[in-house]
Amino acid sequence: LSRLIVRAVLLPRLTDTKTRAMAPYNCLKCPGYCCSYPVIALTKRDVERLGKHFKLTYATAKRRFTREGHGHKYLMRRKGDKHFGRICQFFDTKERRCTIYHARPAACRAYPGENVRCGYYDFLMHERRAQEDDTFVAVTNHSAD
Repeated sequence: LSRLIVRAVLLPRLTDTKTRAMAPYNCLKCPGYCCSYPVIALTKRDVERLGKHFKLTYATAKRRFTREGHGHKYLMRRKGDKHFGRICQFFDTKERRCTIYHARPAACRAYPGENVRCGYYDFLMHERRAQEDDTFVAVTNHSAD
């Protein structure tokens, strides 16, 4: 009986997109912690999407935007960043925003998941409260140490 209740009552509530709660974080207030991951794995479909977005062939998009490493055929290329050392090549380091939001990879679309908290955002808000500074960014670039 309890399985029937879960299937009939609870599961539809959890999957109903019309009543789903807002995400408990605001990416627009974040400096891009998740975009600084050293390994942003892409799929072939992601590379195709990027190619279409930039009107490039798959081969050109693969060459320009990806590299192999860490057991992955496609990894997002990165560029320098003052806060994190390295960040996604498509991240605007002045505005602190994604420049390919509508063409972003599946991993970015799925992060951090549905109806969950973002640990990075919680960390950021804690640090900003502790420093009493709404613009504070906790530095994770330890390359100078």
